[in-house]
Amino acid sequence: MSQPEPAGIVIIGGGQAGGWAAKTLRDRGYAGRLTVVSDEPYDFYERPPLSKAALLDGNAPLSRLFSEEVVAGLNIDWCRPLRAASIDAPQQIVHLSDGRQLHFDQLLIATGGRPRLPDARWAEHPRVMTLRSWDDAAKLRQALQDCRTLAIVGGGWIGLEIAASARRMGADVTVFERQPALCMRSVGADVSQALLELHQQQGIRVQCGCGDIQLEDRNGSAWIGSDISDPQPFDLVVVGIGVELNLELAYGAGLKVDAGIVVDGQGRTSHPAIFAAGDVARHPTLGLCLQSWAYAQNQAISTACAMLDAFASPYDDVAWLWSDQYDVNIQILGVPAGGMYHVVRRTPQSQVFFTLNADRQLVQMVAFNDARTIKLGKRWLASGRVLEPQQLADAEFSLMALK
Repeated sequence: MSQPEPAGIVIIGGGQAGGWAAKTLRDRGYAGRLTVVSDEPYDFYERPPLSKAALLDGNAPLSRLFSEEVVAGLNIDWCRPLRAASIDAPQQIVHLSDGRQLHFDQLLIATGGRPRLPDARWAEHPRVMTLRSWDDAAKLRQALQDCRTLAIVGGGWIGLEIAASARRMGADVTVFERQPALCMRSVGADVSQALLELHQQQGIRVQCGCGDIQLEDRNGSAWIGSDISDPQPFDLVVVGIGVELNLELAYGAGLKVDAGIVVDGQGRTSHPAIFAAGDVARHPTLGLCLQSWAYAQNQAISTACAMLDAFASPYDDVAWLWSDQYDVNIQILGVPAGGMYHVVRRTPQSQVFFTLNADRQLVQMVAFNDARTIKLGKRWLASGRVLEPQQLADAEFSLMALK
């Protein structure tokens, strides 16, 4: 058995959270050994473009977080493409898939997730695909070139983004969603309806309330059926029903896990030398895991600061995510829990949906093509400002008056 190698700070995960943590450590003066374990051969990259530019443009470059020069300047000891097989928390050792052992002073787990599938049969079918990595995007883009009929299983954000891109490429698209409405876990009924109308206007067929969705293999062809529709053939099937968080390392290390890796406001787990960031880290105040670009970046930055300074400010950002579909930028601020008042503000250029609690304070805002109002919403959430539903709904009333 090989002897453990001194590895300084070790980051497991080469995605957005791992990348921003690595850069922040160097920016804040960490000069020791910095080791990154990644199961992909690429430098740090972000995932939002995978369902958009990476599908639409065959010449799209890797959606890098930082330039090659910046990454080189981080002086990283890369272990790639390799997996972390296990973590010995008491001895502070990471065991790699090639048999090497890394002794860490501090460890950051930023392992993200993997696409969820209904069952193992879906993974084995040649016409069924998922989208999570740069390689996935390249394969899907190639498959879409000759695709006339596409089934999207899952009416969440990733499924709708892929549907929009595929429609722009000329595919005939059907979305199957087992729940009664689109994206209903993260937005209210009025926003779900607006999303439905947006896609129907582009010629996409949407079947909500499907219940269980079945895959049949008929001589290599993919047939999709549901509780409300008979099986029909598709050239290609893309499954976008969420992710399975990569929590196996955390469980094996004996860390506290509850839906995700339990962390405090500084990203620290139940082991004082082990931190977690990004998708796998449970939001310290909301108590849930956020799969969002902003959380992966900002919580990782906050955690990296805390790894170097025990008195660093805790992470306390509100939930915020965005999605581009066709020519519409959709931004979601906050979560819909505790909504009492539901208000819609419409102009020829935009739609904004407000959810207020019983005290008429903002709990969630969803804006279609209105980034300026989202900025105001962040102030309102932070201050707990009382809002008047009639003013919010009045398109002639200037929301800037509510600063």
